[in-house]
Amino acid sequence: MTSENQPQIKVIRKTNLRETVARALRAAIISGEMVPGVVYSAPSLGARFGVSATPVREAMLDLVRENLVTVEPNKGFRVTEVSEEDLDQMAAIRLLLEPPVVRSIVSEVPAADLPRLREMAQEIVDRASAADLVGYTDADREFHLRLLDYSGNRRLVELVADLRSHSRLLGLNALVESNELSPSAEEHLKMVDLIEQGKAEELEELMRSHILKVREMWASPPAS
Repeated sequence: MTSENQPQIKVIRKTNLRETVARALRAAIISGEMVPGVVYSAPSLGARFGVSATPVREAMLDLVRENLVTVEPNKGFRVTEVSEEDLDQMAAIRLLLEPPVVRSIVSEVPAADLPRLREMAQEIVDRASAADLVGYTDADREFHLRLLDYSGNRRLVELVADLRSHSRLLGLNALVESNELSPSAEEHLKMVDLIEQGKAEELEELMRSHILKVREMWASPPAS
């Protein structure tokens, strides 16, 4: 993204505006389309969404409570920065939680749910192929949380959702340019295959390597 007026966010339908805008803004922040340290005004983002500034401002206030942005009086909202140490710690927590949980849910996923899970995984691949970073980030988040939801542990899902919301994937643009994003996206289809095949241990290992890749390859732009 080159300026405040050009986040890669799709124009949204005028239903559930506050929630929909907040979800899109959150994905834009995580993907790096909205840059840490930059101040964004509600009117300019509203113009991009195709809505008034009011639902954008309301959504931003939700993100303030999540510590994703801070208020800049008479200017707008500044995207908060996350340190490398914070990113390391969040990845470490995800590694402790997600791999063993997805291993445990393999036997809990009904066969009837597999087509929908495959659709969700394919959406991630499609978004990566289209270089839609915001859509990719949102689809990726929904897929991972859906898997964890089979554990029946609501607090776990909320914790991982919070960790993902505070992550930053600032290297996504570089991965698109180097054609490395799609292979990572396709790992989600492999996850569905392993669930279908009942291969819990292999799924656990794939999830572990997938999270490590997120931290090592995506969190920071590669050095020039």
